[in-house]
Amino acid sequence: MAGEVVAPGDPRIVLEGQWGYQPGLAITVNSGSRISFTFNGTAAQALFDVGGLETPPHLWVSVDEAEPELHVVDQPVIELTAEKAGPHKVEIVVKDVNEHVNRWNPPFGCAVVFAGLVLDSGTRLRLSGRPSGPRLEFYGDSITQGVRALSAHLESEGVDGSKSYAYLTARALGASAYQVGFGSQGIIKAGNGEVPPGTESFGWNFAGSPAERVEQPDVVVLNLGVNDETLSAAQYGGYLSLVRAQYEAAEIVALSPFNGKHASEIEAAVKAVTAAGDPKIRYVGTDGWITEADCTDAVHPSVDGHAKIAAHLTEELSKLLPSRK
Repeated sequence: MAGEVVAPGDPRIVLEGQWGYQPGLAITVNSGSRISFTFNGTAAQALFDVGGLETPPHLWVSVDEAEPELHVVDQPVIELTAEKAGPHKVEIVVKDVNEHVNRWNPPFGCAVVFAGLVLDSGTRLRLSGRPSGPRLEFYGDSITQGVRALSAHLESEGVDGSKSYAYLTARALGASAYQVGFGSQGIIKAGNGEVPPGTESFGWNFAGSPAERVEQPDVVVLNLGVNDETLSAAQYGGYLSLVRAQYEAAEIVALSPFNGKHASEIEAAVKAVTAAGDPKIRYVGTDGWITEADCTDAVHPSVDGHAKIAAHLTEELSKLLPSRK
C-alpha cells in the first residue's frame, strides 16, 4: 500500500550535479549527476517522467552500496526494495543522457526527468547530511561526459559518466561536483543534441533554465577546445571571462586538451588573464597524462585512461584544496 509521496525538491533527497526544476520535477541532461536518499522500511519507488522521450537515459542504481544495477529508463517507476526494515541508503547515478538526440530544448529527446518518490505505508525517509567536502565544477565535452569510456559503441552502451575523470576526481577528493559534458561541443562550436557552444551554454542547465548555485564552487575545471576547428587565445579568454563573471572567488583551472590541440592558445589566454590581475586562473598542461593506447578509439579515454587522468588531476587540485592534502 502506498504511503507518502515525496517531491524531488524535498530536503531529504540530495541532488548532486546540474539540475533544473519545473513544478514537481527535477531535470538533468548531464551524465554523472546523482540522486541519493536514505529510507527506513523495506520498499520505495523512484518516479520518472518518460513521456515524449525518443531515447531512454541510462541510470546506475545501488542500495546499501551494493554493486550498481543498470536501469534503462523507459518506464516511469524503478522499484527499490530491501529485505530488512532499514535504514537503507540509495544512490542513483546518471550513467548517460544520450548525446545524439535533443537534450537542450524542451521537450527533450533524452533527459532524466525525476518526479520524486513514493514510499510504502511503513517506509519513511531520513534527513541525510548534505555533502560537506569541497565543491567542484567541471565543464567539458564528450570526454567529460564519459563517451566511449566503456567501449567504442556510439550510443549510451559505450558511455558511463561515473567512469569519467571528472566523476572519479570528485570522489577521490571527497567533493560534491557539477559534471557538465556535452559531446562534440567546443568553446565556439555547438555540441550534439542541439547544445549550443560553450560560450552560450555556460550558466544554463538547458534552454530556459538558468543554472543557480546556492554556494560558490571552490574550483572550476575547464576542458574544452578539442572540438573547435580553430580557436584563438582571445576566444578562449572570452570564455574565461564568462566563467569568472559567474564565480568571482573560485579557482579556475584550464586544462589543455588531452591530445594537445590548441594548448598554446589556451595557455596564452590564461597568461593574458593572470597578467591582467587575476591570479586564481591556472593553466594545467596535460601532455603525457594518457596516450592513444589509453583510449577506446584513439581519442576518447577508456576506463583505465580516465583513471589515469583522474590521478593526475586529483594531484593538481589537491594543491588548491589544502584541507585535502
